[in-house]
Amino acid sequence: MRGTAVLDIHLTDDDADQSLRDDVRAGLTGTPKALPPKWFYDTRGSALFEEITELPEYYPTRTEATLLRRSVGEIAAVSGADMLVELGSGSSTKTRLLLDAFTRAGTLRSYVPQDVSESALRLAMDALAPDYPGLMLHGVVGDFTRHLDRLPRGTRRMVAFLGGTIGNLVPHERRTFLSRLRSVLAPGEQLLLGTGLVTDPAVMVPAYDDAAGVTAEFNRNVLHVLNRELGADFEVDTFAHVALWDAENEWIEMRLRATRASTVHIPALDLTVDFAEGEELRTEISAKFRREGVRGMLAETGFALTRWWADPDERFGLTLAAAV
Repeated sequence: MRGTAVLDIHLTDDDADQSLRDDVRAGLTGTPKALPPKWFYDTRGSALFEEITELPEYYPTRTEATLLRRSVGEIAAVSGADMLVELGSGSSTKTRLLLDAFTRAGTLRSYVPQDVSESALRLAMDALAPDYPGLMLHGVVGDFTRHLDRLPRGTRRMVAFLGGTIGNLVPHERRTFLSRLRSVLAPGEQLLLGTGLVTDPAVMVPAYDDAAGVTAEFNRNVLHVLNRELGADFEVDTFAHVALWDAENEWIEMRLRATRASTVHIPALDLTVDFAEGEELRTEISAKFRREGVRGMLAETGFALTRWWADPDERFGLTLAAAV
């Protein structure tokens, strides 16, 4: 029997444009200035990130993939899910590791990729359909911070949230996200969570500040996005890439530092923004976790840790948790 494919669209280009405007206005008029990392990922930014994942310094992607490859059979067996939901799915090879394992386990009936990009979802679903002919594909174009209630219902769902993406959220955003996710799951339905782990800063920081300067270009790309989409006049090359380890908050912080004073005009927002020399704009946090911290974060939001896997160097963790 061949599977079928459905695509639900809850996020349009107009929605994305308004979200960009709202985020930029709030972020550049705040103190200190900050932008959410989702605006890195236009076509150029996505290509730069793929390049980053191949760099020798950038261990998270390959460490998670190796850990997932080693653990995915056990994940599928323990989970027994008949619907796999993947938040921020993109076109990752991790998807196929999960689908192959769940197909072998014989329980999976449908796969629900969720992403903000309709074109990326269509490409991913078109690529998957021939290789998983018996699988129902149900794509959801939406934002995982806003549209969790639009996910298709099931009885034995497992929601995968991989890549350490939860670390891009500050603590109150993590609690809100996990609480909202728990509210749309039935007791016993599951979450597979990928988290970067606290390790030696001498290992962590270079992953976000590589010798070849690819991450610096990726970081500055957000200014190119603002120039193109909002008519801003950032002189991009006058902002230096900064990556540092915040030991108190246990996260890597990426910033753009103004190397000279400037005034930026953003016509689409009728906004003028001043940058002092040395002033920094935060563009991303990447929080790192400890096992007990993950357990506590999940317990606080209605999940119980079922299984935990980590690589031998304890740089990345995978957690299977159940809604209680």
